[in-house]
Amino acid sequence: DGLVRFEHVSFRYEPRRAVLRDVSFEVPAGSTVAIVGASGAGKSTISRLLFRFYDIDDGAITIDGQDIRSVTQDSLRAAIGIVPQDTVLFNDTVFYNIQYGRPSASPAEVEEAARLAQVHDFVMSLPDGYNTRVGERGLKLSGGEKQRVAIARTILKSPRILLFDEATSALDTHTEREIQTALDEVSADRTALVIAHRLSTVVNADEIIVLDEGTIIERGRHEELLAHDGAYSKLWRRQQAAVRREEEIAADVADGVFIPAAAK
Repeated sequence: DGLVRFEHVSFRYEPRRAVLRDVSFEVPAGSTVAIVGASGAGKSTISRLLFRFYDIDDGAITIDGQDIRSVTQDSLRAAIGIVPQDTVLFNDTVFYNIQYGRPSASPAEVEEAARLAQVHDFVMSLPDGYNTRVGERGLKLSGGEKQRVAIARTILKSPRILLFDEATSALDTHTEREIQTALDEVSADRTALVIAHRLSTVVNADEIIVLDEGTIIERGRHEELLAHDGAYSKLWRRQQAAVRREEEIAADVADGVFIPAAAK
């Protein structure tokens, strides 16, 4: 079913510095839980531990009650689909890069995954359609297009658990909003763990967990955390001010009022 549970998890990359300290939370099957916090808080470490790139020092990580250390890595990773911040695309066709999520998938299944990821129309606008080569690491695609291909790949894999690790943090605000729509559709009826820096991407999460120096300092829904007026609320106000400033500059540039130094 995809019930994920962290039980009193502690972890160190090296003995002298704890990265996570006694972290406990649950992601019920079919729900979305977000992990937020400042850089260095331990957010991405949680995704690495769930994927079992490392074993924890204390506690347990379980899926449907099974300790992930007691199952094969193949079965664990088959149950999890990840959309990372930096998408790895191969110097091959769009079709190949999507089908990589499940190599046995038919062309019709690849196309359906692309539709759900809102990338099909873009692909069909290319001269060679799905046979278009994307270049080394996808250099012929924009950041948003690469992320949509990554989402389509994950949809095709059809995992019970989705892991979004800063999936939109490298995108501009407008593109991020478009990608977020696709992510919300993909997450429906699946267990989703969202590692996020931008809080605007997690306002609809069933629970938001705020990490600071490896410890959970706040948790709740978006409205509850704003009302609490703690660390989350301060971070939200700071980010919203930055977004407004970004939009004002973009509007000024469009009107010819302001020209950034880099554009002169």
